[in-house]
Amino acid sequence: MNKNKVQVRIGGASYTIVTEDDSEYVEELAEFLNNEIRSICNANPTLSITQAAVLVALDQADACRKASAGADNLRVQIKDYLEESARARMEVEVARREVERLNREISDLRNRLADK
Repeated sequence: MNKNKVQVRIGGASYTIVTEDDSEYVEELAEFLNNEIRSICNANPTLSITQAAVLVALDQADACRKASAGADNLRVQIKDYLEESARARMEVEVARREVERLNREISDLRNRLADK
């Protein structure tokens, strides 16, 4: 895949990012980070850009970990649902065979009664 060089500004500093991602995507990420840093700096003007960036990084690490945990939980739930679905399909198949057996038995009993 082609490498893209993307120029972005975050916290007042310029960065050249070399990535395989679309430049628009990287620019959106940079804008998001820049807005988060600006918001933290506006809320607490005594913080340096570095301190604000660390707080944003901590917040994003927390969000990432929680999202990963949520995704893991969803995977477990999906696995459980698939196992439950497989069990239900097996139960349906067993019930279908039992219905067929009972229908044959009914048919046999009707034939015996008709022969008498």
